[in-house]
Amino acid sequence: MYFRQSLFVSALALAAAPAMAQTAWDMPTPYGDAVFHTQNITEFADDVRQATDGELDITVHSAGSLFAHPQIKDSVRRGLAPIGEILMSQLVNEDPVFGVDSIPFLASSYDDAEALWDASRDEVEAALEAQGLTLLYAVPWPGQSLYLNDEVTDPDDLRGISFRAYNAATERLAQILGMTPTQVEAGDIPTAFSTGRVEAMMTSPSTGVSSQAWDYVSHYIDVQAWLPKNMVFVNTEAFEALPEEHRDALLDAAAEAETRGWEMSMAETETQIARLQEAGMEVSTPSDAMAAALSEVGETMTAEWLEQAGPEGQALIDDYRGE
Repeated sequence: MYFRQSLFVSALALAAAPAMAQTAWDMPTPYGDAVFHTQNITEFADDVRQATDGELDITVHSAGSLFAHPQIKDSVRRGLAPIGEILMSQLVNEDPVFGVDSIPFLASSYDDAEALWDASRDEVEAALEAQGLTLLYAVPWPGQSLYLNDEVTDPDDLRGISFRAYNAATERLAQILGMTPTQVEAGDIPTAFSTGRVEAMMTSPSTGVSSQAWDYVSHYIDVQAWLPKNMVFVNTEAFEALPEEHRDALLDAAAEAETRGWEMSMAETETQIARLQEAGMEVSTPSDAMAAALSEVGETMTAEWLEQAGPEGQALIDDYRGE
């Protein structure tokens, strides 16, 4: 009898072992399910689940449904969520390196953006590490361009327009061009335009399509000013608490997600600009006067960034430019 009871208890323990071994992570993200960043993250979570036989299970909470965008980084840092995604430049007030990819016209193509990421990644990782966070990967948005209700060829016509800002760089750009910046999250864009809080914005064609920009603006000026990145990171303590094979699986899936995400971003650019046009928006390139004004903004903001970033920032820019 004792022997049979022992076998029964052992069988129960073995049956329960996989469930007891499972680690369940909640992952807050700021953008909706239709956005390619979220789709990439969903695939990343699936890859991790498959590679660990379900023992590391990441549940993606999109569109700010778990934590609002401005709260995600601190939530991961404090361990309220083990993993998360944010727009990197949202942290520029903590360290200038987080805003290097949002300097207008410093890197305005995918090749340039990749070179800038190669030059800045170590600095970004170090800045996160100091806060108990570990970078997993980063993926750029398509180039940021102007959305307006009127065709604007003279930069002076931008003065006085209320402008949707989403980070320090867009706020500063608006100020230099004489516009009035107003902070608006991606999910609030349609309401902000319909209520008159903002009259213009600079964002990716992806966000333009996901927010159905044609419902509230009529013109898209394809300036491709910069390619800001979203980054995915993990609480370092939570990461180090994983078994080694799970850490390896997470890092492997992250490397794949970064490669896949950059490819998705490039494919997204032409597709989404075409969708804006199909929906009735007027798509154009900037006039010579507008291009010159925006280029001057870029030079000004690069110089201002270097003042804040100091010698480390200068070394980063030199590395990027091959100097």
